[in-house]
Amino acid sequence: MFDVDQFIADCRDAVTKDPTHKSVQDIIAKAVSDPASVISALGEPTRAGVQTLYNTPDLTILNLVWGPHQNIMPHNHDMWAVIGMYGGREDNLFWRRLPDDADGKIEAAGAKSLSTRDCAPLGKDIIHSVLNPTLKLSGALHVYGGDFFHAHRSEWCPEELTEREMDVQASVRSFEAANARLGL
Repeated sequence: MFDVDQFIADCRDAVTKDPTHKSVQDIIAKAVSDPASVISALGEPTRAGVQTLYNTPDLTILNLVWGPHQNIMPHNHDMWAVIGMYGGREDNLFWRRLPDDADGKIEAAGAKSLSTRDCAPLGKDIIHSVLNPTLKLSGALHVYGGDFFHAHRSEWCPEELTEREMDVQASVRSFEAANARLGL
């Protein structure tokens, strides 16, 4: 049975022993292998949102619920991350920087779809955009090897694919915009 406090404690212990994503990946994979248990502990998602379960300078744990057809523009985290899906789907498009481009332009470099029970790591230097391609809410545990809310990060203009400083709070507000589109 998934227990939020035990999950946080297990992630904290793992990062203390090994500060890489490898230390928590197994913990997250085990948690999402029983999605009904995660939903029982966190509650059935009823709206898009970012729920902070734990946040310190070296570890952030989020319960992230994507709205139907919600997307986030290309961005980096400047820290490792591990995503574990407990419901729905999350499509990640990966990007790479163009060499010798003064504007920090990027180009598509790959993709990975995550469905319920899937778990995937993202390295410190990964740039990705995210889409929930379904008509329902999608839930995931996102664990980051740092302070998700205060790290210096970049995002890329969705039209020109040029780099700019990321406004994390604007990204968080996009979840409320997804709820408004649903009439929630």
